[in-house]
Amino acid sequence: MTKLWKKNEEKLHPAVEQYTVATDPVFDMQLMPFDILVCKAHAKGLKNIGILTTEESNQIQDTLKLLEKDFAEGKIQIATADEDSHTVIENYLVEKLGDTGKKIHTGRSRNEVTVAMRLYMKSNLKNLQNESVALADVFIKMAEKYEKVPMPGYSHTQQAMLSSAGHYFSAFTESLLDDSDFTALTAKHIDKSPLGSAAGFGVAIPLDREFTAKELGFSGVQVNSLYCQNSRGKFESVYMEALAQVMLTLGKFANDMILFTSQEFDFFAVDESLTTGSSMMPHKHNLDVMEILRGNVSVVIANQLMVKDIAKNLISGYNRDGQLMKKPVFESTKIVADSLEVVGLLLSGLTPKEVSIKAKITPGIFTADIANKLVTEKGVPFRDAYKQAAELASDKPTDLAKNIASKISLGAPGNLGLKELKKRIQTKTF
Repeated sequence: MTKLWKKNEEKLHPAVEQYTVATDPVFDMQLMPFDILVCKAHAKGLKNIGILTTEESNQIQDTLKLLEKDFAEGKIQIATADEDSHTVIENYLVEKLGDTGKKIHTGRSRNEVTVAMRLYMKSNLKNLQNESVALADVFIKMAEKYEKVPMPGYSHTQQAMLSSAGHYFSAFTESLLDDSDFTALTAKHIDKSPLGSAAGFGVAIPLDREFTAKELGFSGVQVNSLYCQNSRGKFESVYMEALAQVMLTLGKFANDMILFTSQEFDFFAVDESLTTGSSMMPHKHNLDVMEILRGNVSVVIANQLMVKDIAKNLISGYNRDGQLMKKPVFESTKIVADSLEVVGLLLSGLTPKEVSIKAKITPGIFTADIANKLVTEKGVPFRDAYKQAAELASDKPTDLAKNIASKISLGAPGNLGLKELKKRIQTKTF
């Protein structure tokens, strides 16, 4: 192994090496496929400006393909002594191609880790967008299936007005579609190539940055080379916000399910394969998966704050501190992907308990309906109707379905607007 920055035989103290490298090789294993793509594009760019001959460029492209294969087969690892994927790639090329391999970092710096990270985020944002829409589709199917099942709506954690299971589920459909839209905007925001910025100050080589940006699938170039470095942390933070928005949606659902599947509420039945048991109390079926999800909302938000905290107030240019952003970004990406999956799984084993729900509905939940009826049918001023309604609500209506259907404003339980939500789903890819 040869460190790319090594200039003489002096050895780095092992403690310093271990401390500065830490777990970075683990995270760079996730960046390796993207860094290989960057090297392919950069090599093509070097050929275009005469730094590499056609033969050299072809040799490098073929060797990088071989590296991709070896990596996919688990033959390539990043050791502490390697430090990162840049070193592994160049050493691999040098081993296979000799002096030709040494040319791959012409006009590049290890500081350009931002390129691979940017590609990683773009790829995962696309996945996140698709998975959010896919889960929105599952929620809307639940909304259609249980559209008329009555369910209390809550305000201040008290029964407020009669709602429905369909109304409840479709709320999460729309939330996830908005999350998907936000994810798309985030992807557009970060879709700028920093390749060619080198260490942050450009190079005295006529790199064709527009060419390599297009080669890597970026919509354009991040122009100022110093800003390419200064945006590290800013772009990761925006990416983390997209993750956080999805988790805020899923976390609310998780918290509801913990409450609504409890014996006190008993609104939903859950397939036992999705619950755990108690080592002491045989009767228990615990919804641990939603408790972990609820906690993971805090983990992702804390990770976003960690990224911002690391990036804030650093001097302009490259700073090694940025290495510490990888862990919160990669960890949060996996958490969100796994959380989307388990919510879909829970929905597949979730059934409203209509009889139990109806038994829990209290008469007071209809006071707003009574007040509105006095307004529309008898012309009573609303504030007077409001006072009268409190005295008139003593019994539940016998026809809950009729009550639900009476809520006709767009998006209300009697007018869910599912066609509009379906159209939004159909215009997206998942």
